[in-house]
Amino acid sequence: MSGDGSKKQFWKRNTAKVPGNIQHVYGAQHPPFDPLLHANLMKAGNKPPSATTPGKPKKATTFQEFESITSDAWDVGDDDDELLAMAAQNLNIEVVMETANKVIENHSKLQERRQQQIDEMTEPDEKDGQEAHEEEPDEEDEREEGAETTTDLSFSSEALPLSGNRLVKSHSEAPVGSPKEVGIEQAVLHRQQSLPHRPVIPLVARMADQNTSGTPAMSEREASRLDKFRQVLAGPNTDLEELRKLSWSGIPRQVRPITWKLLSGYLPANAERRESTLQRKRQEYFGFIEQYYDSRNDEHHQDTYRQIHIDIPRMSPESLVLQPKVTEIHIDIPRTNPLIPLFQQASVQEIFERILFIWAIRHPASGYVQGINDLVTPFFVVYVFEYIEEEVENFNVSSLQEEVLRNIEADSFWCMSKLLDGIQDNYTFAQPGIQRKVKALEELVSRIDETVHCHMQQYEVEYLQFAFRWMNNLLMRELPLRCTIRLWDTYQAEPEGFSHFHLYVCAAFLVRWRKEILEEKDFQGLMILLQNLPTMHWGNEEVSVLLAEAYRLKFAFADAPNHYKR
Repeated sequence: MSGDGSKKQFWKRNTAKVPGNIQHVYGAQHPPFDPLLHANLMKAGNKPPSATTPGKPKKATTFQEFESITSDAWDVGDDDDELLAMAAQNLNIEVVMETANKVIENHSKLQERRQQQIDEMTEPDEKDGQEAHEEEPDEEDEREEGAETTTDLSFSSEALPLSGNRLVKSHSEAPVGSPKEVGIEQAVLHRQQSLPHRPVIPLVARMADQNTSGTPAMSEREASRLDKFRQVLAGPNTDLEELRKLSWSGIPRQVRPITWKLLSGYLPANAERRESTLQRKRQEYFGFIEQYYDSRNDEHHQDTYRQIHIDIPRMSPESLVLQPKVTEIHIDIPRTNPLIPLFQQASVQEIFERILFIWAIRHPASGYVQGINDLVTPFFVVYVFEYIEEEVENFNVSSLQEEVLRNIEADSFWCMSKLLDGIQDNYTFAQPGIQRKVKALEELVSRIDETVHCHMQQYEVEYLQFAFRWMNNLLMRELPLRCTIRLWDTYQAEPEGFSHFHLYVCAAFLVRWRKEILEEKDFQGLMILLQNLPTMHWGNEEVSVLLAEAYRLKFAFADAPNHYKR
C-alpha cells in the first residue's frame, strides 16, 4: 500500500462527518439566514453542482466495496457547505419577496379590521362624552361620574368571562374573536393606560434580583433568604440537598457564583478542598489552551474554529459581507446576545472562542454545534458578578485583572462542560436527544391542552419548526438573559433539570401563550408568534409562575407515562 502513491489512504477520504466538525443545526439561526443579503457571496464561493444525483448505495458484498462506500471520519470535505450554498443560490428571489409581501399584507389587513372593531365600540363612548361635556356639570358631578367610570372599568376588566354555561378561569380561555372578548380587551386597554408606565429593565444588570416592577431594593424576605444561604454555605461540609431546596425558588446574586459551582458538581461540598480544586481545574483548562488552541487553523480544525469565530459576534453583519473566507461556508449572522454591549468586547469574544474551541475538540462525538455558544453566556455573566458590584451590561471587562479574567474563563468552561455532559445527545449526529424531546413535548401538549394542539395541527404547524430552538438553546432565544439566569437557578437545583425538567418548562411556556396562539388563523401568523414571543419585559414573577406550572406538569406526568395515553 505504501508503494501506491496515487491511491488515497484509507483514513483520508473526503467527507464532512468529522468528530469535532461543525454540524449545521436546523432552526438555530438567529436572525434567520437572509438569501437576499448573501446571494452574491454564495455565487462567488459556490462550486458547480454535480450533473448526477447519487442513488442509494448497494449493499456491500466485499470489504473493498464496503471501503469504497464508507464515509471516513477523519477528514473534512466541503459537501455540506456546497449544498447549503447551492440551496441559497437556487432560491427564487421573486417568489421569496412575493410571499413575504403577502404575509405582511395579510397581517396589515387583520390589524386594520381589529382597529375598526375597537373604533366602532369607542364611538358611542365618545358621543356620550361630548353630550356630557355640552351639559357642563359641576365639579362634584364630574368626580362622581369619573369614579363610576373607573369602577365600571375595573370591574369589567377583572370580571371572569363566561363561555356558554361554564365559568372560564382566565381571559385566555374565552372564545377567540367574540364580541365579549373585544369588549374585555377594550376595558383592559383603558385600565392599562391608566396605570403607571412599566420601566424598562436592563437586559443583564441585576437580572435575577429584578422583578418587573423595577424595584431593586432588597426586601425583608430576600434578606432572610440570603442569610439562610450563607448559613448553609458557611459549614465545613455543605448540605447539597438543603442547598437545592433553597435554590429552587431563586438564588440571591451575592451567593449565586459559589452556589452554581457547587450544584453543577464543579466544586466539592467540603470547604477545605475547594481552593485546591479551583487551582487544579483552572491550571488544567489553560493546559488545554496551550496544547490545543494553536491548532485552530490546522486543516482538520479550521472549519470548526471558523464557525465559532462567526457565531461569536466579532463582526457586524456589514463587515461579515467583506470577509472572503466566510463565503466558503454557511454564513450566519452573529447571534450571541448581539444587543448587549458586554458581548461585543473583543476580550470577551476571545474568551468565548477559546472556551468553545477547547470544548469542541475534547468532545469529538458532537463537536461544535450552532447554539452551544449561547450556553456559555449565563455562566460568564454570573461569574463576572463575583468580582464586580456595578451593572454588567456595559461593564468593561478589560478593567479586571488578567488573573480574574482567567478565573472567569476557566470556571465558565468547566461549568458549561458539566451542563453539556448531561445533554450531549442533543448535539451528536442527527441530534437524537432533541428529536425525542420535541416528540415528547407534542404528546404532552396534546394531553394538557388539546385545543392548542389541534389548532396548530389545523394550520400544519409542526412542533419541530419552533420547539427545536427551545430545546437546542434551552429557551435562551425566547427569554431575556436575566430570566434565563433565574430559570437556571431552578434547573441547577432540580434533579436532571436541563435534561428532563426543561421539557415541562417548554410545555408550560407554550400553553402560557394559549390566547395568542388561538387568535392566529394561519400558518405564517403562528410561526411569527412562536418565534417572536413577547417576553422582553419578563422578570422573576413571570419565571416563577412558569416554573410552578412546569413542576405541576412534572408531578402529574413524569412518573406516570400512561397519562399521555387516552
